[in-house]
Amino acid sequence: MVAAASVVVAVATVTGMVSALGDGPASEEAGPPLTEATAVRPPPVVPTPSPRRTAPSPSAAAKKPAARPSVRAAAPRTEAAAPGRLYGHPDSQVRAWVDAHPGDARRRVIESRIANRPAAVWFADFTPSTITARVRSVTSAAAREGRVPVVVPYAVPERDCGGASEGGAPDLAAYDAWIDGFAAGLGSGEVVVVLEPDSIAQSDCLGEERRAARFASLARAGRVLKAADPKARVYYDAGHSDWNPAARQAALLARAGAASAASSDGVFTNVSNFNRTGDEIGYARAVLAALGGPPGLGAVIDTSRNGNGAPADGEWCDPAGRRVGQAPTLATGVTGIDAYLWVKLPGESDGCKGSPGTFSPEYAYELAR
Repeated sequence: MVAAASVVVAVATVTGMVSALGDGPASEEAGPPLTEATAVRPPPVVPTPSPRRTAPSPSAAAKKPAARPSVRAAAPRTEAAAPGRLYGHPDSQVRAWVDAHPGDARRRVIESRIANRPAAVWFADFTPSTITARVRSVTSAAAREGRVPVVVPYAVPERDCGGASEGGAPDLAAYDAWIDGFAAGLGSGEVVVVLEPDSIAQSDCLGEERRAARFASLARAGRVLKAADPKARVYYDAGHSDWNPAARQAALLARAGAASAASSDGVFTNVSNFNRTGDEIGYARAVLAALGGPPGLGAVIDTSRNGNGAPADGEWCDPAGRRVGQAPTLATGVTGIDAYLWVKLPGESDGCKGSPGTFSPEYAYELAR
């Protein structure tokens, strides 16, 4: 398999750093101003993505994707937010640890370099009765601060192909209804939606009929989310630069609605992974070029743990020697790259430093120091 999204959390945070190609250790000066309240809300469920790293394609052999559908004319796009405007949700595992350990020698480093960075909020547990209120609690809090939240719907059926992050809705009809509830909580402000990590790049485990049905549901999800909040920016799963070749990934993305202005603002790459920002920029641009679609489509890149790049041996589970990457920003200064985000919160384990998705101060300190 190819390293896709390592362990993720049901309600996590997202962000990314400012310098475009600087992949070395992130400095405090390099990033945008830290937010007053950051961190990630601890998930009721802790999804862990399956290991997939070796290029160019994931485990199962895929059928050739269908040709790309025609694309509607581009709709006006929302202006990107200024640096420092990303929202950091205050209820998170890392923040809880920082608050509970005032005397720990690792606390200052973990707080300043991880807890005080805005990150994505994941919604990975299938709870239809509460999803609207839970999404609204995040988006309304961000709106009160004049900031932009990053939210991650992660409940597609047959999630992670039955791997460590298995779960999600029982079927696509239930998922469609869950997305309706999710969209109802978005409000009317700016919000970045990272739609279903691994759902497209890791679709080889599905038969053609089930894959087509999933893609139709994802295309519908994008339309519903953008119709509910015209200021929402929705990004689709492009895997990462060590997974599918750009042309193949673009063909899959097109089938899932990522080339349509009615459902998509572009693609995301490197979620929970370690590939260098420069490699992901080149890959994202190649995917977008092959995808076609409105000229305004862009990409967001998860830079949360890519400060030292990917391990040479392909290790994906809490690998040693990694560092936090570029700080979160919605103003990258790089053409076609809309944001650097921390979708995977550094310190939340892939399953080797602790139970999948749980916070490991040992690993957080290793990444941040």
